[in-house]
Amino acid sequence: MSDLNDEYDAYDEYDGADGHGASGAYDERDEELHDGLVEEELRQAAAILDPVPAGLRRVAVDAFVLRDLDARIAELTFDSLVDGIPVRGETDPPRMLTFSTDAVTVDVEVTADGLIGQLLPPGPAGIEVLSGPRAHARLTADDMGRFTGEAPPAGPFALRLRTAGREVVVTEWLRA
Repeated sequence: MSDLNDEYDAYDEYDGADGHGASGAYDERDEELHDGLVEEELRQAAAILDPVPAGLRRVAVDAFVLRDLDARIAELTFDSLVDGIPVRGETDPPRMLTFSTDAVTVDVEVTADGLIGQLLPPGPAGIEVLSGPRAHARLTADDMGRFTGEAPPAGPFALRLRTAGREVVVTEWLRA
């Protein structure tokens, strides 16, 4: 048997030998879990056997950002990983990020639970969490400029904001 089938057999205990849940009923979540594991294994194999050169990855990410030529690029002005002072006793502190343009500042806190942020000056906006060619998570900032969302992807991500004044702002790309 292949390694893939060996891993699937390990899940048979949980799923039941027929691929159904412990109750014997078909459960789509089990299939999605298996598909997600297979996809992750394929990604890891590709990263080891045929990694994308770092220079090519940077060029691709930069080119993807440029598809919004009207957008203002918000520069990273604060990153708690680089600029922050460590807090004693804190095992997994949230990552604090600040992106700025001449018109908008975006403060974002990245935790294992998700994103929390605020726009300054405050105001409503549509926000997309960009993660390459995959579907984007869509968030909404309220009248106070506050927004929350699920955890960002494990890979590079950026935020694209569309303010009420129809201004488009894209943050720099970085890893969570």
